[in-house]
Amino acid sequence: MSLFETSLSYARAADQQDPLRPYREQFLFPERPSGEPYLYLCGNSLGLQPRQTRQYVLDELDDWAALGVEGHTQARHPWLSYHEFLTKPMARMVGGQPDETIVMNGLTVNLHLLMATFYRPSPTRYKILIEADAFPSDIYAVSSQLAWHGYDPTEGLLKLTPRPGAHCLETEDIATVLAQHGSDIALVLMGGVNYYTGQLFDIAEITRLAQAQGCVVGWDLAHAVGNVPLHLHDWNVDFAAWCTYKYLNSGPGGVAGAFIHARHATNTDLPRLAGWWGHDKATRFEMGPDFRAIPTVEGWQLSNAPVLLMAALRASLAMFDEVGMPALRAKSEKLTGYLRHLLQERAAHLNLSVITPESPAERGCQLSLLTGPDGKRLFDYLSRHGVICDWREPNVIRVAPTPFYNSFEDVWRLVDLLVQADPT
Repeated sequence: MSLFETSLSYARAADQQDPLRPYREQFLFPERPSGEPYLYLCGNSLGLQPRQTRQYVLDELDDWAALGVEGHTQARHPWLSYHEFLTKPMARMVGGQPDETIVMNGLTVNLHLLMATFYRPSPTRYKILIEADAFPSDIYAVSSQLAWHGYDPTEGLLKLTPRPGAHCLETEDIATVLAQHGSDIALVLMGGVNYYTGQLFDIAEITRLAQAQGCVVGWDLAHAVGNVPLHLHDWNVDFAAWCTYKYLNSGPGGVAGAFIHARHATNTDLPRLAGWWGHDKATRFEMGPDFRAIPTVEGWQLSNAPVLLMAALRASLAMFDEVGMPALRAKSEKLTGYLRHLLQERAAHLNLSVITPESPAERGCQLSLLTGPDGKRLFDYLSRHGVICDWREPNVIRVAPTPFYNSFEDVWRLVDLLVQADPT
C-alpha cells in the first residue's frame, strides 16, 4: 500500500511538513510574461540561482574595483588561494579528502587531464569500457584519447548495452563483460548517474570489479554530485570529474571539479600535463624552468582560479554545508517516489513509461519518461503551460524535481498538466 495520495491537498500538506521548505525561497525562479514563476524541473541541466550568489560575486567585483591586482593578497577572500575556499566543502560533497579534491577547469577538460595520467595503454591492454548511451562528450573524449594514442576507436571502445528490451544496465552484466574482457581494458569510464535514463550505478561495486581485473576506474559525476551521496575515497575510486552547474547551482559554464585518490595524488612522479598552478607553492613565483608538482591533487592544476565563477559556486556550497546531503537525499527519494505514484495512479492511460529504475537506490532526482509517437506534443504542451523540463531525442522527457527548491505541489502540477494534455 502506497504512502502517497493523489489529491492536491495531500501535496500541499506534504510541503507544509517538509523541513527543507524554507530553502525554496532562497532560489530565483524564472518568470513567465504574466509574472508567474515557471514550474522549473530542469535542475539536471542547469540549477537555479541562489539568491545569495549575486552578493558573493559582487563582493569580488567590488574588491577588484577597490584593490586591482592587490586583490590577489588583500581581497576579503584573497584570489591567490581562492580555490582553497572550495576544497573542504567540495570534498564533503563527494566523500573525498581535501588533498584528493580540487575545483578547476571544465568537466571535459578535467577528464582529458585525468586520462593523460591514468589512461596508459599498452599493445595488450588498451581498450576503454563505457556505457553505450553515455553523454556524447564522454564518448568524444575517450574516442579521441584512443586515436591520440594510435588506436582505432571502433576497436578500442567497448560499449556496455542493456539486455534486450531493457533500458538500464545490470551490475551483473557489467561484471560479466569485465570478466570476459578485463585483461584487454586499460580504463573504465562511466557516468555515476546516466544522463539519459537517470540510472544511479553501484559505483563502489563496479569500481571493485574493474580494479580486480587490473583496470583503472574513472567516473563522470556530472549528474551525481549534489544529487546523490558520494564516498569516493572509501569506494577506492581512482579518479573522477564533474561539472557544478546542474545540482550544485554554480551558474552556466560554472567551474568544474576533480578527484584523485590519495594513493595517486601524492605521487609526484605520475605523468601529467602540467601548468604553473600545479607547481610547488613555495617556489611557484620564482618562475623556475623545472616543474615540481604539489604532492596532492593540486598538482594537476593548470591555471590560477577563475574567481568570479568560483564565487558563485562558493555561494551554493555554503547552502549544501548548511543542509547536508542526507536531508536532501531523503526529500529527493520522496519527491521521485511521489512523481512515480502520481504517474501510475493519475496518468496510467498516457503512453508513458518510466525508464529510470524504480528502486530509490538506483536513481537520483531525475525520472526519464519514455513517450509514444506523440511525445513531442506532450512536451510542447508542457512548455506552453509554463513547465521547464527537458526533451531528449528521440522520445524521452526528463523531469528532475530537485529537493532544494522543488515542492510536492510542483510534482502534482506537472502530472495534472500531463493528464490535461491528453485528448482522451
